[in-house]
Amino acid sequence: MDTPLRIPAPAPESHIDAIPSGTWFLHTSPELCMKRLLASGFERIFQICPCWREGERGNLHLPEFTMLEWYRSGSDYRDLMDECESLLTGIAPLAGHGGTICFRGCSINLALPWERITVQEAFTRYAAVSMEEALEGDCFDEVMVTDIEPRLGISRPTFLLDYPAERGALARLREDDPTVAERFELYAGGLELANAFTELTDPVEQRLRFHHEESFRRSMGKSPYPVPEKFLVELSSMPPAAGIALGIDRLIMLLTDAETIDEVVSFTPEEL
Repeated sequence: MDTPLRIPAPAPESHIDAIPSGTWFLHTSPELCMKRLLASGFERIFQICPCWREGERGNLHLPEFTMLEWYRSGSDYRDLMDECESLLTGIAPLAGHGGTICFRGCSINLALPWERITVQEAFTRYAAVSMEEALEGDCFDEVMVTDIEPRLGISRPTFLLDYPAERGALARLREDDPTVAERFELYAGGLELANAFTELTDPVEQRLRFHHEESFRRSMGKSPYPVPEKFLVELSSMPPAAGIALGIDRLIMLLTDAETIDEVVSFTPEEL
C-alpha cells in the first residue's frame, strides 16, 4: 500500500509529536490510514515509507526515518511475534550472517524460540522500582530507557510484551486482565526494533483514549491536534487484526553493526 504522507489529523499520543505541514501534519506513522484500509476490506497489507516526529534526534533517533508497517486481519500480537522471527531469521543470511548476529560486542543467537518477557517481569528483574511505582511517579519511560532496554536481547532477541494499559493507547486490552495491553516491542542487543499491537477496534473506547491522550498533551503545554474523525467513524468496520511498525534504519544498524543511526542514512539533518 501507499498512503498519504501528509494528513489532517495524527493520532494524539502523549510522547510523540507530529511535524506541522501547513494546516496539516506529516504523519508519524501510516497507522490510521492503513487501519482504514483494513476496515474497507483489505486483509494483509504492508508499506515501507518515511515517517516524521518532531524533536527526535540522537544516536538512535532522527526526525525523519523509514518504517515498515504491516497489518493482518484475523490475527493478534502473538502472531506478529512469529512473523518477526520469520522475517529476521530469513533476512539475516542475505546480509551475510549465519545463526548469530554480532552487534555492539554482543553475539545474538537467532535460534528459536526467542525470549518473551512481560513488562512486569522486566521491572522486577532489572529496575529498582516496580512498574506500578514507575507509572505513579511518571518515570516509566525513563526507567525503561536507562534500566531495562539496555539489558534486552543481549544473547538472543527479546519480545517485551503485555504493557500496562496506560502505555497502549491504540491496543486492545487483554480480556483476562484489562490492566494490560496486548502490545510488544522487539529488542536485539539492547536496540528496539519494532512496536506491535493487537488492534483496538471499538470506536467508543478509542475516542475516550484519544481524549485522554489529548488532555495529557495539553497539560504538558503541547499544541492540540484535530480529532481524526474519519478514522474513528470507520473503525467500527475494522475486523479483529494486529499491526506492527518496524524501524528499517534500526534494522540496518543491527545487520551492519552500526554504532549510530547516522551511519545508515544518506544524510543527517545537520548535513542538509
